Amino acid sequence: MEIKKITKLKLHGFNNLTKTLSFNMYDICYTKTIEDRNAYIAYIDEQYNAQRLTTILTNVAHIIGANVLNIAKQDYDPQGASVTILVCENPITNEHEPTSSNTEAPGPLPDAVVAHLDKSHITVHTYPEYHPDDGISTFRADIDVSTCGHISPLKALNYLIHSFDADIMTIDYRVRGFTRDITGRKLFIDHKINSIQNYIPPEAKNRYQMIDVNVYQENIFHTKCKLKEFDLDNYLFGITKKELHPGERRKITQKLKKEMDEIFYGTNVANTMNRWGV
Repeated sequence: MEIKKITKLKLHGFNNLTKTLSFNMYDICYTKTIEDRNAYIAYIDEQYNAQRLTTILTNVAHIIGANVLNIAKQDYDPQGASVTILVCENPITNEHEPTSSNTEAPGPLPDAVVAHLDKSHITVHTYPEYHPDDGISTFRADIDVSTCGHISPLKALNYLIHSFDADIMTIDYRVRGFTRDITGRKLFIDHKINSIQNYIPPEAKNRYQMIDVNVYQENIFHTKCKLKEFDLDNYLFGITKKELHPGERRKITQKLKKEMDEIFYGTNVANTMNRWGV
């Protein structure tokens, strides 16, 4: 009830709340040969190189109204990349106060979006990885958007989902610290939030199975997502399912679904076929 009363805040000094969005995505793939596996890793490494990741993070900065101060980026050998962007406050330049910055709704895709922001950073790290002898390759990207002040980084979530064609997503949001109103009373959150899912557009929510784990009294919110539909062709690199014997298709399908369930549920499992209705 207390959160509902602080839609429009009058603060004593700067808003010292720190809001952090952690967005983790996974892409799963099966490669039949070592050559195909190496080609997949090379493809992913090129698709999500430091330059493209810099473009994505720069768009995130624009969406949340940030002014980019500094960019540090690096491609790694043999694979992987990292980008860190430092951002600062971007003054309001239009006549209208940004009314949607703290509303519990999906954020915009890249466009002219202006809001207050100060002393913040955005980072991304990528992790291409593969099973030593099972044909399974997994690509993970971790993005953190940390802001201080009025704006919530959750407004970048819609764009991040559109930027990565993810099989699995793990999303965490936390508000830390406190700020004070003009009477000196501490405020430990400055906007209403029931679930991260409210910041995800309906078309995306329809595609994913979702689970929430929220600790409201600590302002900690967690949502994980796994694609509902499974088409084997979407997970094969260098071959198609028509080229595979039916028995081989079933084996590969089992491997892929097991991999996805283990990532989604965060545990090694012996058999996951019942969860997929197989």
